[in-house]
This record gives sequence, structure tokens and C-alpha cells, in this order.
Amino acid sequence: MGLIYISSVTASGSSTLSFTSGIDATYNEYQFHVVNMHPATNSSSITFQVDTGTNTNYNQTITSTFFRAKNHESGGSTEVVIVAGEDQAEGNAYSVLCNEVGNGSDESVSGVLTLYDPSNATFVKHFSSRMNEYHESDITMDTQAAGYINTATALTRVSFKFDNGNMETGSIHMYGVG
Repeated sequence: MGLIYISSVTASGSSTLSFTSGIDATYNEYQFHVVNMHPATNSSSITFQVDTGTNTNYNQTITSTFFRAKNHESGGSTEVVIVAGEDQAEGNAYSVLCNEVGNGSDESVSGVLTLYDPSNATFVKHFSSRMNEYHESDITMDTQAAGYINTATALTRVSFKFDNGNMETGSIHMYGVG
């Protein structure tokens, strides 16, 4: 098994980055590699949402959980905590993958979102993510989110955005796992 490159999108002051093709029954697992995504606005959270068919509403019902581990540059202020405010319970908002990324010249977020069996027409669609960010307060944060998209309809589209402001620079690469 290995990663099979499908496509990439690159930010340049973009409000959203979307994959509108390439997600089909070819693979049972798709990975989206976020690489050095840098927000225009300080304290921004990168989020994602999905859609079905040719729909572009990006409002599928999601149930998710979110937690993080953090350590300050100075070596103090460490914690591992569930962040219930970033969870969704049958919500249709964009789901948080990491929170409070800084917009300093050296601050960004990188990580992987995995969608499991998005073309399955029987079961809900599970996802998991692991991101590492340079937080606005000079903290490294390892954030993890997981959950499911509550639809038996095949997913065909994925959209990413910051919860406030644009994506100044960075890229997202989509892979099938074969």
C-alpha cells in the first residue's frame, strides 16, 4: 500500500481551497496533506466541510471531537485537553482541524486529514486528522480531530478554509491510499 498523488491546490490570498473532482470509488481512503498553510488573520482555525454529487453547499451533518496537546516555546504551560467548544454534535458547520494559528511570518499549520471510504453508499463517512501548528502565542500545538459525516450518500467534494480571513500561502495535496 502507498500514497497515490491525485491533485493539489495552492493558496494565494484564497478564501477557500476545494477539491471538486478525484474523490470516487477508486480508493477506500483519501488523505489531504496541508502544508505550511499561513493565515492572513491572527488566531485563525483551519476547517473543512464536504459535499455530495455536484452540490457546493458544503453543509453535510458532522459529529466530531477535538483535542490538543501544547507546549510553549519557553518550555512552560504544557497541557493535553479536550476542547469541547470545537466539537460538533450533528452540526453542519465547517469542522475545526486546528485552532488559533498565528499569522506571524514564521507561523503556519501542517498536517493530514483522512477520509475513510467516502464513496460507500451504505454507511456514514468517518474522518480523522492530525495537525501541528505554530499557535499565535508562540506555542506548538498537536491537534487531533475525528468524527463522522452523517450521510450514506457518496462524498465527492472537500473544502478547506480558515474561520476568519484568507489563506495567504500554503498548499493542500490529495492522495488516494492504494
